[in-house]
Amino acid sequence: SGLATSGLRPVCAIYSTFLQRGYDQVFQEVILQRLPVLFAMDRGGLVGEDGATHNGLYDISYLRCMPGIVLMAPKDGDELHAMMQLALQLPGPSGIRYARGNAPEAHELVGWHGRSTPLELGRMEVVREGSDGAVLAYGHMVQTALEAAALLAQRGIQIEVVNARFCKPLDEQGVLALCDRHDRVVTLEDHSKVGGFGSAVLECLAAHGPVRAQVQVMGVPDDILEHMSRNQMLEQCGLTARHVAERFLAASFHASRGALR
Repeated sequence: SGLATSGLRPVCAIYSTFLQRGYDQVFQEVILQRLPVLFAMDRGGLVGEDGATHNGLYDISYLRCMPGIVLMAPKDGDELHAMMQLALQLPGPSGIRYARGNAPEAHELVGWHGRSTPLELGRMEVVREGSDGAVLAYGHMVQTALEAAALLAQRGIQIEVVNARFCKPLDEQGVLALCDRHDRVVTLEDHSKVGGFGSAVLECLAAHGPVRAQVQVMGVPDDILEHMSRNQMLEQCGLTARHVAERFLAASFHASRGALR
């Protein structure tokens, strides 16, 4: 915050879980003064072998309640670069969450053959079209949503996949339009279901609904996770592509289609 008051544009690169330890400083030193500090939050989401202390499962919920902050999450490396450039132009504080490991390039995303639309503050993008439902995914979970869409396409089910990009400001008009296009919409995030991206979507619908869609939230359960690999965590939390696809094959979606094997 001292650097920001001197006219610089500081980037605070920090693990999501470690930023929790400076929570009061985020508010007192940055938010209250509306300073243009960028929090680059590594290990946003399930981490795996680093243990329970390193899972970054709460940054959306503990930051989106703070006034004036912009929160975003990229689907790939190209979008992370664009978000960094956008953040450094903003007049106030911002945060970008991204996962542990290497970020895929846009052309490496499974089941997506299009081009990213230009990044615009508070706007989502459609990355795959479909008429049998939709997944509104945040950050790197867009890849999981695309993989689920590919599985469902094998069963004749075409779902729309949307890259949310921003949690705050949320694309409220985009959310409402999406939920009026479909009977079923699933939000998908690598974050606690309590107070996370899905909660922001439901708050939007509560304020501006009603809408056509039944909306379900997929995220990390409200529990402490034991030490295990990230893939094991995703399986335990029901956040794999197979789990997402089965939401659309369940009785409330397509009763006659059966389960994935």
